[in-house]
Amino acid sequence: MRRHELTDHERELLAPLIPRAVTGRPRAEDPKIINGMVYKIRMGISWRDLPTRYGPWKTVYTRFRRYALDGVCTRALQQIQAQADEAGDIDWLVQIDSTIVRAHQHAASTILITPGQRHDNVCAPPLLERIRVPRTGLGRPRCRPDRVIADTAYSSRGFRAYLAAAASHTIPEKTDQQRHRLGRGRHGGRPPEFDRETYRRRNTVERCFNRLKGFCGLATRYNKTAVSYEAAVTLASFLLWARSV
Repeated sequence: MRRHELTDHERELLAPLIPRAVTGRPRAEDPKIINGMVYKIRMGISWRDLPTRYGPWKTVYTRFRRYALDGVCTRALQQIQAQADEAGDIDWLVQIDSTIVRAHQHAASTILITPGQRHDNVCAPPLLERIRVPRTGLGRPRCRPDRVIADTAYSSRGFRAYLAAAASHTIPEKTDQQRHRLGRGRHGGRPPEFDRETYRRRNTVERCFNRLKGFCGLATRYNKTAVSYEAAVTLASFLLWARSV
């Protein structure tokens, strides 16, 4: 096995999720094609520059695009998260944050992919609503965290009100918000609950971004469509999960 290729464990996880061709000529070997996808997002190269050992670049690209549209990468990530949840490896303290990824000049100007100028408060509710970890057996997928941890970018009154109906939260109060509350005296209300020790765990999301950006194809966005870029991020996330559980 080469450095940037699937392990036997990862191939076993992916195999049942890959759509099978039922008509037409026999298609290229699936593991070889998927290894080409992994190599591409790891190295950040153009599809046309893929080594020939992965087959025709156009075949690898077409298959990747099909998997992106079919949600293959998403199902693979959910499957391994379900196994981790059953084993008790998910604590359901959800840390949220955003990061900027610069687009390559040939790319159009999550995991939730949003425009860089959109405020974090606007993106946070739809991001949390995408949480979905299936059960390995019977039962509904789990969608609600026990607690949400975020920085002051998410300290708006509206987002706190949204979380009040969804989960506990640990979000520090902005200085100007604190000053405004104190300036109103007893009408300003109580300060929001904040546990500094819990907040220290927020560095988990920063370390996650660092690990994902270790994939050169993610640190700079070369994909022209949001669907393809999100699939690349999801595939990288699957690999990180698979190699840590």
